[in-house]
Amino acid sequence: MNQDHAERDPAERITAAEKAQEVAVRRELEEYYRAGRPPWDTGVTPPELVARVEGPAALPPGRALELGCGTGTNAVYLARHGWRVTAVDLVASAVQRARVKAEAAGVDIAFHHGDATRLDAGCAPGPFTLFFDLSCFCGIPPHRRDAYAAVLSQRAAPGAELLMFGYGPGALDDVFSGVTADELRDRFAGWDLADVTPGTNPVPTFWFTLRRRAHD
Repeated sequence: MNQDHAERDPAERITAAEKAQEVAVRRELEEYYRAGRPPWDTGVTPPELVARVEGPAALPPGRALELGCGTGTNAVYLARHGWRVTAVDLVASAVQRARVKAEAAGVDIAFHHGDATRLDAGCAPGPFTLFFDLSCFCGIPPHRRDAYAAVLSQRAAPGAELLMFGYGPGALDDVFSGVTADELRDRFAGWDLADVTPGTNPVPTFWFTLRRRAHD
């Protein structure tokens, strides 16, 4: 984590331009849901997550935190496979739909409407052994991304895994900055970037796997 990132006061010393960027991101996300299904909310659990839950090297069920849960498809999938799931999303209508989906599936999930970079100590306290992010981080304004990494680090059990899907820079539109492997290495102190696999989308996308070190 570079020095400029480390010196930022997480207690909200942000510029007017940064605040405007946060508002623009929220409005853009809300518009995606108003207009129909966002490209990241397909209603189908991605095979990359299925492999970690059901594959030959499957993780044992534990506690999972989904960042940017959308309408709850993947949170419900995890809960059905024995995970204790907490899920958060910035868009209220998405969370409402996720709660309905979980109720219909008969699973108990702790949903929260809020900003994944501003979870207070009483919300999703952890520790979690799995974090799942389907294009949440890549849409977060750069000035809030260290706070996101801190949220996960504070709640991660030793050896916890973060499975993240992200769009590359310029893959969506000017509002969303995208993400690179180098940025994750820089921001996630105490984590190892274990794998980077290109996605199959027509625009640049990646699956990233990060693991929390047992000892920093």
